[in-house]
Amino acid sequence: MARNLGFLVLALLVLASSCESTIFNPVSESHRSAALELFTPTDGSFGSLEETYEALKTFEVLGIEKKPDIRTSACASVVDTLLSTSTAVKDLFHALRVNGMLKCELNDEAFAGIESRLKDSLNNANSLLDFYYSIGGLVLIKDQTSAVDVLLTDADKIFRSIKALSQSDGRWRLNSNNPESSNDAAGKALEALAGVISLASSEIDQSLIATLKNDIAKLFDGVARYDDGTCYFDEKLVDARGHQGPLSASTSVVRGITAFAEVTTESLNLPGEKILGLAKFFLGIGIPGSAKDMYYQIDALACLENIRQVFTLGSIPLILSLPATVLSVTKKDQLKVRVSTVLGSSAPPLTVKLMQTFISGSKDASIIDQKLNFDPDNAVHVLETLPTNVDVGNYIFSFEIVFDDPEQKKNYATGGRTKVPIHVTGAITIDSAEISILDSDIGSPETQKKLDLPGENAVALSANHLQKLKLSFRLTTPSGHAFKPHQDFLGLVEKFYYLSGKYDIQLTVGDSVMENSFLQPLGHIELDLPDAPEKAARPPPQPVDPYSRYGPKAEITHIFRSPEKRPPRELSLAFLGLVFLPLFGFLAGLFYLRANLKNLPKSTVPATFAILFHLGIAAVLALYALFWFKLVHLTSNLYFLLAVGSIHNIEGTWLIGNVLDVCRAKDTIPSCIHIGQVEICVISIPISRVSSR
Repeated sequence: MARNLGFLVLALLVLASSCESTIFNPVSESHRSAALELFTPTDGSFGSLEETYEALKTFEVLGIEKKPDIRTSACASVVDTLLSTSTAVKDLFHALRVNGMLKCELNDEAFAGIESRLKDSLNNANSLLDFYYSIGGLVLIKDQTSAVDVLLTDADKIFRSIKALSQSDGRWRLNSNNPESSNDAAGKALEALAGVISLASSEIDQSLIATLKNDIAKLFDGVARYDDGTCYFDEKLVDARGHQGPLSASTSVVRGITAFAEVTTESLNLPGEKILGLAKFFLGIGIPGSAKDMYYQIDALACLENIRQVFTLGSIPLILSLPATVLSVTKKDQLKVRVSTVLGSSAPPLTVKLMQTFISGSKDASIIDQKLNFDPDNAVHVLETLPTNVDVGNYIFSFEIVFDDPEQKKNYATGGRTKVPIHVTGAITIDSAEISILDSDIGSPETQKKLDLPGENAVALSANHLQKLKLSFRLTTPSGHAFKPHQDFLGLVEKFYYLSGKYDIQLTVGDSVMENSFLQPLGHIELDLPDAPEKAARPPPQPVDPYSRYGPKAEITHIFRSPEKRPPRELSLAFLGLVFLPLFGFLAGLFYLRANLKNLPKSTVPATFAILFHLGIAAVLALYALFWFKLVHLTSNLYFLLAVGSIHNIEGTWLIGNVLDVCRAKDTIPSCIHIGQVEICVISIPISRVSSR
């Protein structure tokens, strides 16, 4: 069997995206489908009120209407938790959050009792989490009812108590006994301080707010950043509460600064590119794999979506995305760009421009400055034809967003120019293909044959180890330019371990931008290779298929001994005649001895059984004959013999019974009866007759 000689002439290329050009897509239907799968209640409810709130909040932000119906079980749990006198402050906080979503039936008296317990906990608070849950619960009561007074008369004191846990780098400690600080604690502290400001019965000291603004600026100074502009808050503190990582920490900070920005008129003066970088971080996660991470992502994006003129240098992040980043010049695909908010909402009137194009891995740029046409029906910006300098290959396209109303720059953050990787494909033309055998690298070909690529080829070549095998062809792009992919050549002698013989030739031509890649058999080549040196590598053992043991086995050929020599046919027939002689002698003896056959029954029923009895004997003899002549198999013969013997037994019993009846009637003992039958007849004779004799 011929071996296989494959030429991998063109290596498959992988689209290499620079870290400076990452695609970010807004929230889509994929997030909604994933949320329904991740947030699945068990027996009509979630595991805890915290999980219930996270599911409800995620469904609300994503606008999911067909969500699980958990209102009955959730409200029952909320009421039980809020009315219980032994409920922890953390559980009260989560129950109030769920109640704010479902609007369960609670009267003002119940809210008043909860408010009293939360204020008692606030007065005895000695950790950041105590402040966070107590103040958060009071803020939730304020939003759910106006009949309960939740205002704080000592707001400045509480503000300073929380501020005492802050660090010089903008991070916070969970309590005064713990020297470790974290970004996650900073976010919770900002949210708690925002609650203090909203609950204060009088205005908070402005110097405290100014100090807090300075802490926020320091916190953002320590934000981590990637080359593509993605920003996040790293988290090194890991404790038993779990989920302490960049995602939870960044979500906590975003929630905290959003809450603080909503209760103060002061501007935080945070750069818009960092806010946009945080949005890119949350979108860069893609589809989270856990319910907790899904909640963190969607909650943070909702905070960034709902900011309105909070930061002086832009606030609401706008995301530039492409429905398709692979374009075919052969099919004349159009470049489409969509601009929206992080949650997929429409952007204000704007224009998208293609400013520059780069070849991946190159710093040389082509200036384009071309405006894309806006399609209002599909809400996309379209570039109908690609620039003339764009051919098949991997590119980086640089886009710029220009608002129709320049004042919108104060409300939205675009991050300047956005770089997106584009993969341009096309059908490559292959011509001038030939294969030849050369005596040297520059010598004239000894054998040269044209090839049809791709097409049917069946070349037959032969070569030795001193000759060269040359395979050449030309690749051309749809624009008429030479196509130069990476190449990989295989050495023959060492690769095939000096094994001479016939090899099949296959050519593989493929590239990530080549739409007509193929694997083509070319024919075969007869190789005459030298003997392998002593230290040459040996062929590796062939892999064994573990399932081969269950396949068909090799055919087993049996060798039987020669059959014994049989006698002549005439002699066998003569012996058969001798076998039948006793039968004829028996019949002749009956005739000579004048056998008495007159006692054969003459009535209908006994005569029938007598005939059947003799036919049964004849049937048994016939089976012997058929078996002797090999016309009936042994197993079949036994079945027939069993059937005939059973019927014959019944017939014989009836026949013997009839003979005995005849004997009793004539009061004689026939001489034809056997000893066993005679005994039966003697037993049936009366005793008086025996005694008289």
